Order: sequence, then C-alpha cells, then structure tokens
Amino acid sequence: MNEALKELLDLLDLEQIELDIFRGRSPEERHQRVFGGQVAAQALVAAGRTVPSDRDVHSLHAYFIRPGDPSIPIVYNVERLRDGRSFTTRRVVAVQHGKAIFTMSASFHIHEEGVHHQAAAMPEVPGPDSVPTYAERMQPLLGEDPAWQDWLAKPRPVDLRYVSPLTWEAERDPALRSAETNVWFRCAGELPDDRLLHVVLAAYASDYTLVDTVLLANGLAWGASNIMGASLDHAMWFHRPFRADEWLLYAQESPWAGGARGLARGQMFTPSGDLAVSVVQECMIRVTNP
Repeated sequence: MNEALKELLDLLDLEQIELDIFRGRSPEERHQRVFGGQVAAQALVAAGRTVPSDRDVHSLHAYFIRPGDPSIPIVYNVERLRDGRSFTTRRVVAVQHGKAIFTMSASFHIHEEGVHHQAAAMPEVPGPDSVPTYAERMQPLLGEDPAWQDWLAKPRPVDLRYVSPLTWEAERDPALRSAETNVWFRCAGELPDDRLLHVVLAAYASDYTLVDTVLLANGLAWGASNIMGASLDHAMWFHRPFRADEWLLYAQESPWAGGARGLARGQMFTPSGDLAVSVVQECMIRVTNP
C-alpha cells in the first residue's frame, strides 16, 4: 500500500464529535477546492457508521451545493430518516462556514435473494495489465518540465489505466473525440475486508473521470481549454459485492451536453464481466473567454 492510499484511508476515518455528527479533513496538499469524490466518500462513511452492520449500502443520491474549502474541516450531520425491517435510510449534510456544501441520501439493505438478470455487457477492451499507466500516458503530453515530472512521480491512491483517449489527446486531435471512454481502476494496495470501505472507495474513484467523458466528446481538457467545471449531482447504485483493491472496468458515456451542463453515465464491471455499480452524474461545463 503506497503512502497516498494510506493518507486517503486516514481521511476516511472520520472523527465522531457527537451522536450522528462527524468531522473530516482534507489532504494537507492544498487545492482550490475539495475534490468532490472525497466529500461523497466521507459522507457515505458518516452515514454507514449509523447503520447496523448487517445492511450494505445499495444506493446514494447527492448534490454538490458549494465548493468545499480544503483549509478547514468538514462537519457531517447525519439524519436517521428510517430504520425499517429491510431498508435503512440516512440523509447527510456536509457543512463548512455555517453553510451546506453537499447533501446526500443513502439507502442500506439487508441481504436478500430474488430475481436476477444483467442486460449490460462489459465492453471488450484490453486487460489492465496490457494498458499503460496514467503516468506513462501523460508523459508525452507534459514534456520535460520538472514541475510536471514531480507531479507525475507522486504516488496516487487509485491506479488508473485509460483504455480510451485522454481528454488532452483529443483536445489536440479531433479524430480522437468520443462520447464514450473506458478506464480500468483499483486502489493502490491491499485493503481490509470491510464491505463499506470498498463501496466508499468506489464512490471516491467514481468522480475521477466521469466529467471527462463530457469533455472528451467536445475536444476539451482541464488546463488546456478555457473552461470552468464542477459536479452538480451524483447518483450511484451498488448491485453486488466487489473489492476496490481489485480491477474494475469503468465504462462511461455522455449521452448529452448543452446549456452549460453535461450528463454522464458509468458502469463498473468486475474482470469476469459482472456489473457491480451504476453511476449517473450531471456537471456544469462553461466555456470561458481566453
């Protein structure tokens, strides 16, 4: 397990400051705003700590309301909406500076047997071991600038392997534009057998690349194009058990963009082709003046 993953697991170990009230922090390396996947993951941890251990999260629906301030802690207030015989529902509000920055509703379910089908087929793509690492893909695009090389050399908590073109590649070559993208990912180290933790880390990773599918379709890229972007809302459904420290294929598509917004959908498959997670997100994308 690399240091970046250890730091992420530490960030997810929230401090309980009162009944149903938790506090989380951001990485010491400061950014302009808190990564949306971090807030979603921490909120899901807060909700999960108020739920009986025999119930696994099966869905979440979230709204990103304000940018998170990485310089101060985030307080997560959990509301116990329902404790039924089969389902448990929680609402989480993340607060900074006295205002809500994020809200989430999460539902948990006991294990039950029932009807079963899977209409979605995993895309036929090269396996993760035959796909270059993220650093290897980015190296030709960033050149020999020492600052960029230091950035590429930093360990990351999640190993990403892009099967599809990167947005920076499509920004330079219109022939590479596409409304679909496939990315293999897994956490960079072995994780404990904690079912909630694996779901939480999938929620964290789900926000890495989904907006990029909207950019890829339009030949835009962060830092290379004059754009502003932010996640607006995020929904996930967890269909079956999986491990976040084993490879998952994140198949993503953007069916629509317009009115300064874009919609993206994703499906996470195990290497055996089982659909594990479904994701939908809407984002804001504004093209600004040079």
